[in-house]
Amino acid sequence: MYKGLRFLFFSAFVLGIVTNGFSQDEGTEEDGKTQAVEYLQLAELMMESAQPMVDVRDLYVLAAEADPTNIKANFLAGDFHLKTIGKDRAVKYFLKVLELDPEYRFDITYWIGRGYQYGMDFDKALSYYNRYKAKLIEREGYRGRDRTDLSEVERRIYECENAREFVANPSHYSIVNVGNAINTEYEEYAPVLNEDETIMIFTTRRREGNLNQNVFKDNKPYEDIFISKKENGVWSPAQNIGEVVNTPFHDSNLALSADGSLLFLYKDDNNGDIYVSERKSDGTWTFPHPMSENINSAGFKESSISISPDQQVLFFASDRPGGYGGIDIYYSIKDKAGEWTRSKNLGPAINTPFDDDGPFIDYDGKTLYFSSQGRKGMGGHDIFKSEYDSASGKWSEPENLGFPINTPDDDIYFVSTKDGKRGYYASVREDGFGYTDIYMVTILQEDELGNTVASKKVEKEETKEPDDNGKDKISKVETEKQTEKIPETKVELQPVTIVVTVLDENKQPVDARISMKGRENNLVAGKANKGTGVYEFKVTSPESKAYRLSVEKDGYVFQNLDVTVKAATGEPQEMTRTVNLQKLRIGTRSVLRNIYFNFDKATFKDASYNELNKLESMMAQNPGMEIEISGHTDNIGGKYYNKTLSQRRANAVKDYLVQKGIDSRRIKAVGYGEERPLASNDDEKEGRELNRRVEFKVIGGK
Repeated sequence: MYKGLRFLFFSAFVLGIVTNGFSQDEGTEEDGKTQAVEYLQLAELMMESAQPMVDVRDLYVLAAEADPTNIKANFLAGDFHLKTIGKDRAVKYFLKVLELDPEYRFDITYWIGRGYQYGMDFDKALSYYNRYKAKLIEREGYRGRDRTDLSEVERRIYECENAREFVANPSHYSIVNVGNAINTEYEEYAPVLNEDETIMIFTTRRREGNLNQNVFKDNKPYEDIFISKKENGVWSPAQNIGEVVNTPFHDSNLALSADGSLLFLYKDDNNGDIYVSERKSDGTWTFPHPMSENINSAGFKESSISISPDQQVLFFASDRPGGYGGIDIYYSIKDKAGEWTRSKNLGPAINTPFDDDGPFIDYDGKTLYFSSQGRKGMGGHDIFKSEYDSASGKWSEPENLGFPINTPDDDIYFVSTKDGKRGYYASVREDGFGYTDIYMVTILQEDELGNTVASKKVEKEETKEPDDNGKDKISKVETEKQTEKIPETKVELQPVTIVVTVLDENKQPVDARISMKGRENNLVAGKANKGTGVYEFKVTSPESKAYRLSVEKDGYVFQNLDVTVKAATGEPQEMTRTVNLQKLRIGTRSVLRNIYFNFDKATFKDASYNELNKLESMMAQNPGMEIEISGHTDNIGGKYYNKTLSQRRANAVKDYLVQKGIDSRRIKAVGYGEERPLASNDDEKEGRELNRRVEFKVIGGK
């Protein structure tokens, strides 16, 4: 049967059961236990029919909410959060398992640590990892299947210690979503660009424009390759690259040559091989053909690739035997006949016993970006860079790009631009449109002391690429010479320290998820925990800057607050800020200040998604809560029109939340137009601007 149609029938069946559950009154404790069992049975049916894991996860959440004492429901709700998105939300359910039965799962404290690590709460993660480590040592003879090995726990502890260091001293990167011309609510990833930065090719699992309107066995659309072109500095709406490159099944891009003439692809053939397609003069592409056996191995996976700007050296990843462990990075050199020679492992300077993947050779021909699960990382894959020294024939010690590019989750497939000022990669972040989105990384040109960094001068010179012996091949490439500029000031600026205290309604300090980023450039301020509910941020800028302070805690209204940080001087300065959190209960109301609509429309501006995603996160963390989304306007324009526009805007917020997986029956959307002003409409800044808003109000829940 057509899978999409089958899914519709199955969804109707699921909806009938879930609706029946929601329609009951609060009921007895026994009713809740019965309902939880039904949800668990339904989740098993969904798994057997290959429904999306996020839908299965939501059923486990419903089961845990219906019967909080059901240990299986709580464990699976946590487990499936770790397997999907919102991994930090697993903590709530694992903690409940620990409370109900500490021996239900031997390594439950390890999994609590994992949830805290993903949630960037490294102190608590370390506490639970060390607690589990002590248990392992005490019961070293235990060999059950629910045992996580000591070596893995020690690796997680090392990652958390690294992460605390990286978060306290973030790298100077601005990370910005490339926008809705490219990103959708579905997955977008693996961006590749030409050297002019006028073409972006990427992989997506979106439904619109997909060559196959059916779905894969995970009930998601198949992978397809899309292309966008930059016109007048703006990315055009992405389009399917076409049937010659794409097929009705999974198709994913890997790399694009600097001149945009060669597109490298991944196909599942032979357990995973690399193919290449050439762009013809009319802009269309040739039928993809597999790389030679010197690149593609027999029966093993080749999963990523990069070609040097002069197209003479290939770097790729493979899990073939003979490496240093897991996936390793290899290289191959083009011979005089134009054929790729037998590939060689890059060696232990790059590869580790863990997976090393996603190579990208920069336009200077000697800087290699790649991702590794080993080395000094924060968790998952972290992005590193290493530089090849043609004189010694050796690679430099790989350097972690740091936070905020790297996170406790997987960060991989980073590509740089020719001028070295930007990069692109895919990530799950607070301002994303859905799952994985594509982001542009800008390397800021001033350091925190306000000094001008070295400028780049492009010159032609001879550089050596490694041959079979690791050192002889010479090619002409562009390399960037560093020319020092005299610092603009000799005064060493001291950081401004911002001490933030988070209080509950009883004025007691409470721990929360908290961050501070620049309003204009998303530059992350360094953060350190200074005790329960007390956080210290440091900012060093020669000018006063506007920052966005974000505070979240389960069971409370999230807050996004504007903070203006003083200009740094030669003397240390300190600012203090207290954030009072409001408990979520029936009647609680809050203005969503940072949701912006295009003029006279109900379409969101890109700056809205951070606030929208925090609202979605709050509802996901409080699955019993029901809210009213209300739209409001000023009194400019007709009353009927204003009411209609406010309704459309409230509907847009509801639709976004539903699209992200929140049950529509938990959300009521109402447009009040100009009926409920917060201030006088006589003044724009202090009146009408305040009245043009979207609010939420808690109207139900347990």
